[in-house]
Amino acid sequence: MKIATWNVNSLKVRLPQVLEWLATHTDITALCLQETKMDDPVFPKAEIEAAGFYVEFAGQKTYNGVAIIARAPIENVIINIPNFEDPQKRVITATVNGIRLIGAYIPNGQSLDSDKYPYKLAWLAALKEFIAEELKQHPKLALLGDYNIAPEDRDVHDIKKWIGGVLVSPAERAIFADLLALGLVDSFRMFEQAEKAFSWWDYRGFSFKKNAGLRIDHILLSSTLAPQCIACEIDVEPRKNERPSDHTPVIATLN
Repeated sequence: MKIATWNVNSLKVRLPQVLEWLATHTDITALCLQETKMDDPVFPKAEIEAAGFYVEFAGQKTYNGVAIIARAPIENVIINIPNFEDPQKRVITATVNGIRLIGAYIPNGQSLDSDKYPYKLAWLAALKEFIAEELKQHPKLALLGDYNIAPEDRDVHDIKKWIGGVLVSPAERAIFADLLALGLVDSFRMFEQAEKAFSWWDYRGFSFKKNAGLRIDHILLSSTLAPQCIACEIDVEPRKNERPSDHTPVIATLN
């Protein structure tokens, strides 16, 4: 079984890429999407189901939006973080093949002096509480998504250019560490990986060509599920597409 995450940066633009990728990767059981940027009435549910998949989603016009596409039934769905008031659609939680999947699009934060930064920290604190509760009921749990956090300096192409900004701030990295302290494991770091392995590259400045990226898309696995993980990889091929997302998929293989 394989589970994956992909910030598609507009499903309206990239639905053909998503369906083609799933048709090629027939062993992907569930794919969590972020930044679908589509309100629910126009979400391409029929097209996805016609391709043979189950799908659940929560969206809004122009911004945010999350979804889960799966080859097996999607059960016990929760939208957003319970008891945390937030009009933005950023979290979808469901069970697929006995595994509790939390697909999350964590706020960017914009800058350390922006009002969006304390919102991000409060949002992350609420997510942490939610995950702690979910773990009590679902020992086999995975948190997949665009975290907008590069947890270590090696996850940044040039840390000197990013210090003092969002995605690498001490507070954000501390909350990432708090998630690990719940018993979650960074599946990518369970295995030997190539240096400068990233999941996001800015559209500007030939960043992808220069591999000037960040690793901000992650799959964290519960301590019960982590021993079943036999591989985790970043698939850079979709970033080479015409009109690609600025993110590329991350895949975890579970035995």
